[in-house]
Amino acid sequence: MIEHKELGIYLLEKAMKKGADDVVVQIAKNQKAQSKFANNKISALKSWDSSDIGLFLAKDQKTVMTSLKKFSKKDANSLLDNAFNFLKKIDKNESYRGIAKGPFNYSKKEYYDPSVENLNVNELVKEGIDLCKEKKIRKSAGVFENSIGESYLLTSENVEAYERGSSLYFSFRALADKNSSGHTVAVSRNLSKLDFRNAVERACDIAFKAKGSKKRVSGKFDVLFEPLAWANLLETAGESSSIFSVEAGLSFFQDQLGKEVAHESVNFWDDATMNNGLGSCLFDAEGMPTKKNLIIENGKLKTYLHNTSSAKRYNVENTANSGLVSPDAHNLVFEEGKYSKDKIFSEIKRGIWITNVWYTRFQNYATGDFSTIPRDGIFLIENGEIVKPLKEIRITDNVIK
Repeated sequence: MIEHKELGIYLLEKAMKKGADDVVVQIAKNQKAQSKFANNKISALKSWDSSDIGLFLAKDQKTVMTSLKKFSKKDANSLLDNAFNFLKKIDKNESYRGIAKGPFNYSKKEYYDPSVENLNVNELVKEGIDLCKEKKIRKSAGVFENSIGESYLLTSENVEAYERGSSLYFSFRALADKNSSGHTVAVSRNLSKLDFRNAVERACDIAFKAKGSKKRVSGKFDVLFEPLAWANLLETAGESSSIFSVEAGLSFFQDQLGKEVAHESVNFWDDATMNNGLGSCLFDAEGMPTKKNLIIENGKLKTYLHNTSSAKRYNVENTANSGLVSPDAHNLVFEEGKYSKDKIFSEIKRGIWITNVWYTRFQNYATGDFSTIPRDGIFLIENGEIVKPLKEIRITDNVIK
């Protein structure tokens, strides 16, 4: 059982006695180990252990969030006194409508793999480096992280929930020469499902293809994104799906419910229940059992992501995406299409293959005007074939278009 449970119960009970209308207490404990490598050598080893108790209070429609990092009743009492004093000085939160009412039944799914906890990260890193050398790639660099986390949630609305999870993150960059690189990422909740060897091989393949003189191009092109690059853009769609972004004027999905926002073949959802999903969890920040939410169906926007307050304001179903302030996506999924990568390649007359991007920026969040900078392998495609690696380009477009 998680540490400091008794103190969490004490905070909840004391806050209610002091007159709080709603209380959420979340105890979180996390352990992380990290191995960085560069120039084919491990360059840094780090580990972190962290614990805190998050506290959310609502009284007379005023809300405050704070946290406790010293775990004594004296510190807990001081935290509560400061929080209630703060509540006296602030205005009402007009958008607040309460928290989810329990109790709930939760899935029995496990997102914890005990083998992750005592993993020898260095052995896996060295295996990746050696595999890259076998591919005749000059250098490699990246980071490997393994994490264990626990969460215990209590609320004034009869919620008590606990879960623990593990995660693995492997970022690998292969460098064939100074200007020719490939980058891939592998993630998993379970060690046996971490396909890091495939990630290394793909990074090396991209780096090898990127060798040679590179040219600049400009104009309008068909673009084929690798999943890593495409995920960067999909994340912005997830952010725009949050009702918080919509209300803040920072969503290109504003006023688009029921309207066509993508090609009719596009289906896009958030699924906190998916097996081995890095963001999968049993409950949200209010203790609501998580679920799968279809955001875009056949190209049309079906829903925004909600917590209890926003769902009540709009008289819609709670999607169990709380964030007590801002609803957030868990695992964004873009449905696989009917065409293979090779088939798509073969049909491109003149286009660009993008394997990675960074510095994605919006000139206007509300309209969806953005730009992003490709990095690592960038390739010109003509008549279904790679004809030249490219350099120094920027993509500018509109997400909805």
